[in-house]
Amino acid sequence: MFMLSAAVSERDRRAIQESFRSVSTDPRFVDLSNDPDFVLDLRYACDDNFMGKNVYGDVTSCFLHKEAAVLLRAAAARLDSLRKGVRFLLFDGLRPGSAQNVLWAHVVGTPEQKYVADPAKGSIHSYGLAVDLSLVDTDGNEMDMGTIFDHFDELAEPRHEDALFKAGRLTQEQIDNRHLLRQAMLDSGFRMIPHEWWHFDAFPPDEVRKNFQIVP
Repeated sequence: MFMLSAAVSERDRRAIQESFRSVSTDPRFVDLSNDPDFVLDLRYACDDNFMGKNVYGDVTSCFLHKEAAVLLRAAAARLDSLRKGVRFLLFDGLRPGSAQNVLWAHVVGTPEQKYVADPAKGSIHSYGLAVDLSLVDTDGNEMDMGTIFDHFDELAEPRHEDALFKAGRLTQEQIDNRHLLRQAMLDSGFRMIPHEWWHFDAFPPDEVRKNFQIVP
């Protein structure tokens, strides 16, 4: 169940939207919102997220750094070769540091803290080099991954999948769908993390923080 929070402050919302506006004219970033290979369901631009609040306001675009966008388009082609007609469902791409601050403030000091990157270190999302995504089938229906996006417990963690399957908490279909998502992404150069099936990084975090600039 999602936790509810106080409304995002107007000051925070203005900072977040200004960051997205600046990125929209920055040649380092690519807007994927009109790309037919992707379906958008921007969870932080609505109330359907772990905060229960719209964090991004009226943002309708999903941005990635151009180097991540190249990898994701390759992953889309790989996905189509693995399962014709299946497409990526994008939940989040670039997440400005100002937005990461809002998410962090909501979880700091709680058990959910381990699932949200500390903005003091810099989320890879805030460089535009991480993406959260799932799959839709040929009819446009979201494929069953066993949990919703931002489900903060072990059921969402790839490292526990074998045990969860043996315990009957994940089905073969759910495991197969996760494997399909991972195969397309990993074959194209992305890196997975052990505690979120939906999250992939374009490059190792240390490399990102050394060689790229964060979006505030």
